[in-house]
This record gives sequence, C-alpha cells and structure tokens, in this order.
Amino acid sequence: MRVVIAEDLALLREGLIRLLEAHDFTVVAAVDNGPDLHTALTEHKPDVAVVDVRLPPTFTDEGLQAAIGARTQIPGLPILVLSQHVEQLYARELLSDAEGGVGYLLKDRVFDIGQFIEAVRRVADGGTAMDPAVISQLLARQDQSGPLAQLTPREREVLSEMAEGRSNSAIAGRLYITEKAVSKHINNIFTKLDLPPSSDDSRRVLAVLAYLNGQ
Repeated sequence: MRVVIAEDLALLREGLIRLLEAHDFTVVAAVDNGPDLHTALTEHKPDVAVVDVRLPPTFTDEGLQAAIGARTQIPGLPILVLSQHVEQLYARELLSDAEGGVGYLLKDRVFDIGQFIEAVRRVADGGTAMDPAVISQLLARQDQSGPLAQLTPREREVLSEMAEGRSNSAIAGRLYITEKAVSKHINNIFTKLDLPPSSDDSRRVLAVLAYLNGQ
C-alpha cells in the first residue's frame, strides 16, 4: 500500500516512515511543506496520504489545503489528517467532500501504534477514522433544537461509534447490543436526520458528520 507523508518535524516524519514501513506500507514520498505535498500527491497518486494540518510556508492549514486541492484533481484520494489540537474548522473542510476515505486524528493517537495503523488502513480502504475528541466537539456544537435533539441517547452513542469508523459488529460489541439492534438504530438515525440509507458505510458516516457539522 503506497503512502505519501507530509510532516514538517523531521523526527516525527522519520518516525512515521519507519512505523508505516514496518507494517507493510511503502512510503513513496515524505515531504515537509504544502507545495511539495501537492506535487507528491498528484504525481504519485498514493493509496493514502498522512498529512499534518499545519505545514510551511504559512503554518496555518497549508497541509490540509494542499490535500484538498489534490483531491480536486484525484477525486476520492484517501486522506488522514493529523492535528495537534481539535480544530473544528479543519474537520469541517475535510468532511465537506464526501468522496473517498477521510480521517482526522490528534497527533497523540500516533503513539497508539495499533490504533494508528488501523486508522491508516481504514482510510485507505475508503472508510473513516475520526478522533473521538473531534466527534465529541462536533456533537456538542448542536443545540437542543437541532436535528440531534430527535435522537435517543442510544442513537447518539451509535452515531458517535459510526463516526469513528466502526463497523456494525464492532459497535454491537462496544455497546453490548446485537448487530440487528445496531442496524435498527442506524436506520432510525438516518430517518430522523432526513438522510437516505446507503450500503456504503463510509459515505453514510461522512454524510452524517457533514450534516451535523452544518454542511
């Protein structure tokens, strides 16, 4: 599986290269700034990109914007964004394009090697990998009169698990309910949020997150 990495801190960049290569990924490019990232993505067309939000030269959202720009040329390009803090604006921008795998993780998650590698693989496969802290803030933004007010506490739990990219069976195991119950809750969520059901789990999670985030 081919990967492009964008990280301006040399130590972390080298660490990501070694970590991914140790888990059977091939790092085809590792860059430290936005312009080089855009070039690497459009030239290599990787299976997944692992991108720091803040890159030179602006150290604002250079990495995110380069990745989003590349997605306009390569629709569905899988992107896993790493951020030092939860920044809702960046999450919203990433989620605005509901095509292809996307992920948004805090950098601290990289130290949980199993979780990080799982997230990279999930995004590369077209799924989602949203940090629990990001999900919590997205959900917290909704007031009691918004669409989420229609959901039961259990449906909100299921929605959070879906948003993190978990399968129905994984949700069932974490919430100690049956897969049939999970499917029922998911159907209820889509009905209440006026979102059509879909057999494509990654797309439906993106649709829910984009809806909740005001898209």
